[in-house]
Amino acid sequence: MKKKVLAAMSGGVDSSVCAWELVSKGIFCEGAMMRLCDAAFTGKEQSTEDAQAVCHRLGIPFHNFDAVDCFRDQVVSSFVEDYEMGLTPNPCVICNQTIKFGLFLEKALSMGFTHIATGHYARIREENGRYLLYKASDESKDQSYFLAGLTQHQLAHTLFPLGDMSKEDVRRIAAEQGFLNANKKDSQDICFIPDGDHTAFIHRYTKKHYPTGNFLDLQGNIVGTHSGAVGYTLGQRKGLGLAMGEPVYVCAKDMQANTVTVGPNEALFSTSLLANNWNWIAFESLDAPLQCTAKARSRHVAQSATVYPEEGGICQVVFDAPQRALTPGQSIVLYRDDLVIGAGTILSI
Repeated sequence: MKKKVLAAMSGGVDSSVCAWELVSKGIFCEGAMMRLCDAAFTGKEQSTEDAQAVCHRLGIPFHNFDAVDCFRDQVVSSFVEDYEMGLTPNPCVICNQTIKFGLFLEKALSMGFTHIATGHYARIREENGRYLLYKASDESKDQSYFLAGLTQHQLAHTLFPLGDMSKEDVRRIAAEQGFLNANKKDSQDICFIPDGDHTAFIHRYTKKHYPTGNFLDLQGNIVGTHSGAVGYTLGQRKGLGLAMGEPVYVCAKDMQANTVTVGPNEALFSTSLLANNWNWIAFESLDAPLQCTAKARSRHVAQSATVYPEEGGICQVVFDAPQRALTPGQSIVLYRDDLVIGAGTILSI
């Protein structure tokens, strides 16, 4: 079947070169942007001008979809609810599962496209009837961690044209093509929290007052007053306002008791975790212990570990060496060399 591709456009250089790569290879391609964020709660409006300009330069149609309500319900509200439960979610992972490769893909398929394409740095290969996800060739830009929740259906209908490119390649191509966004700065923040202040956003979004409570030490002694447990994350040191004679870090939170426990850096290390909501990519299910490497957060260097399947879809991940600040709510992604084996959500430590 001849490919008919809808390229996801963000206005950035990666998605622009993604579309160019398809057009340059003679693949039928059109561009589309989804409006996700409402300036009313982000303070920053999405701009379609750069994406439109690239599509115009490439001579392909440009579509604009409104997904604000779905994005708010599926991603933003989920993010806030998880924080209120004491978790630390990764909204980019949820967005990829539900919006970029969920809503956008289904919209594309309903319009007669066979695939979508995005500017993510990762690779997909079909092997023995299964679609496998691999790290990007340029591991410094690899985004497979954020994509490890994609299903076989989503992977089967997705293209990553930048998977074998470096960022330098992408910017060079953009400059050669005269794209105005060739030197546009990469976005580093959560798109709906452009200033990076999660706590302020949660207060603004919920319009709730989160009560103050007690800071506790590891022995349960009260050592100070916090400004609302929702505003603290495991491993946090800055902004605690505690003078204890040595640096202390957030080691635990009890949302029902509204307490935040602090302790020395060494108290943050642990060797195992339990995770659920597993999405297996390399195979259908895990039925026996598996040796692999695992990343417990996006900037984590993958560490040697063994995964043990348990009842109820839960797996225990045991690291060969203690890891710092393993955090419930974050994704745990398993690898074998460049191959993504699967991913789950950290349930408890």
